[in-house]
Amino acid sequence: MNIIIIGAGHAGGTVAALLRQNGFKGGITLIGEEPHAPYQRPPLSKGWLKGQVAGDGLLLRPRDWYDENGIALKTSTRVVRIEPASRTVVLSTGESLSYDKLVLATGARARKLVLPGSDLKGFLELRTIEDAEALKAWFKPGFRLAIIGGGYVGLEVAASARLLGAEVRVIEREDRLLARVGGPVLSSFFRQVHEDHGVEFRFGVTVEGFEGLDGQVSGVRLAGGELVPCDAVLVGIGAIPNDDLARDSLLVCDDGVVVDGHARTSDPNIFAVGDMTRRPMPLYGRSVRLESVPNALEQGRQAAAAICGTAEPKPETPWFWSDQYDHKLQIAGMIFDVDQTVMRGDPASGKFAVFHLSGARIQAVEAVNAPPEFMMGRQWLASRREIDPGRLEDVSIPIREV
Repeated sequence: MNIIIIGAGHAGGTVAALLRQNGFKGGITLIGEEPHAPYQRPPLSKGWLKGQVAGDGLLLRPRDWYDENGIALKTSTRVVRIEPASRTVVLSTGESLSYDKLVLATGARARKLVLPGSDLKGFLELRTIEDAEALKAWFKPGFRLAIIGGGYVGLEVAASARLLGAEVRVIEREDRLLARVGGPVLSSFFRQVHEDHGVEFRFGVTVEGFEGLDGQVSGVRLAGGELVPCDAVLVGIGAIPNDDLARDSLLVCDDGVVVDGHARTSDPNIFAVGDMTRRPMPLYGRSVRLESVPNALEQGRQAAAAICGTAEPKPETPWFWSDQYDHKLQIAGMIFDVDQTVMRGDPASGKFAVFHLSGARIQAVEAVNAPPEFMMGRQWLASRREIDPGRLEDVSIPIREV
């Protein structure tokens, strides 16, 4: 049996490794457009920008590991077409490769802002090592960075930029930070943290366009007329799934490739994993598209097990994390169908957790510098165990005894 994996990122690299760990003896070809072996992306906005991670420190595995494990790694290579009827993929070189099973792991791309002036120089994004290197070259005392979007990526870059001395202004269309992924308490806490570090915010505003000087962006024009001066703009307004190959192959897609609980697409010989997929979430009775490393790893385990015919992995609860300055945010679950919120701890102390409940069951927990609360919340979420909100709020009761 021959397996082809399209996408040599965290998800694709994980599937290749798990296939071998599960005892798969057939051929594995891992194809990626970037020149690098599979690497971690989360440190790009943190350790890499601050110079704490460098060189091969991002790699999931050393480059020679792939040769040693019989995995054909084709970097700087693009797949232009999938032909499901003949089970072949066509590369940009014109070469055709055959497969028995195909795994799509093409990730997502940054959403663009197409507005007057968006063709100026000085627009930045953060998806690759090269993007991070470009950002790092800009960050220095006196440099003015405008960030459009107050989500994880924007705030992590803001923190790194401030620590390197740059001036940062964040422009957010909503009336609070992290509006898509977090609750109001979390939003208020991180707004205060960033303002204490000198970040300026504009909330509830719309970007109308960009001003330039000598072909370089020099300001962000907001509705109402305000001009936010800058030397560069980072756009962090979400990501679009790279599902073009899947759509061209007539796979079912809906803001991502639709997969089942085994990471299998509408074609039984094609699997899909990671940011590009829309997957079932039985815990919440709906399908979602998740952009996270834990999701990519879980779906990698699902696909590898299904291909190898090994035991189905235990379902996991979704979880996420973000590091900003000296604060570690850990989130388990998603804020769906919530009817009450319980605070444990005091945000003013810099250590607290917010539990979101439906009745007496945890739907999600947001923990800041509070690993025990995160871990217990994640366990309760998975087990669907009922929790007494009063005991949960009482910090005199150890979290394991709640």
